[in-house]
Amino acid sequence: MRLVFVRHGEPDYQHDCLTEVGREQAANTAIRLKDEDFKAIYASPMGRAVETASYTAKDHGLDVIPLDFMHEIDWGNVKDGENLEFDGHPWSLGYKLLIENPEYIGSSAWDEHHYFKDNRCFECYKRVSEGFDGFLESLGLVRKNGIYEYQRDNNDTIALFAHGGSGAVMFSHVLNLPFPFVLTTLPYGVCSVSIIDFEAQMGNKAVPRLELFNDMRHLGDYGMEKLHFDK
Repeated sequence: MRLVFVRHGEPDYQHDCLTEVGREQAANTAIRLKDEDFKAIYASPMGRAVETASYTAKDHGLDVIPLDFMHEIDWGNVKDGENLEFDGHPWSLGYKLLIENPEYIGSSAWDEHHYFKDNRCFECYKRVSEGFDGFLESLGLVRKNGIYEYQRDNNDTIALFAHGGSGAVMFSHVLNLPFPFVLTTLPYGVCSVSIIDFEAQMGNKAVPRLELFNDMRHLGDYGMEKLHFDK
């Protein structure tokens, strides 16, 4: 199975939709994906993700299927009235954690540091991780010891349109990479295309492979904008 992951186009965060530029980006992304043989197209239920997905779905004659667990992540101190550095913004805190505490580089103990332990984004991390494993299980892939086992054959290609945050959780969980590391070293832009291949090369076990990451060639000059992540 192949998963084509797309971040939504340039957003109007206030109204949870795309800007005019974002709509042009989504249309160009649909052209980029026109030759993919998608079995299904999924999206976060949020407006900017569904709107981005709708262009590709229309070209393939498919409906957009919402996945509630891929809703964008939230952040901030879990304790009302108390603040975290950078208001809990996980990308800034991920960078700060690795710079100040190099022992966390490559460590799975990132969730024990208060930047994340006391941050609402950690509950979101669990929501997305558990939801994604349940989603893959519905497609015949069961997670065991950090990799996946096929319970039935699945050679489909599917698309998923979501966000900078929920997507980062997905990459972290599926590829077994510490979340602060993904936030810091693997940023990806609006309407970027990434592909994870779940091909089982030995028996029924699949070690997910990042086949493509942050491909924005189809966006031309729009791919040059400074990366920005918000709720």
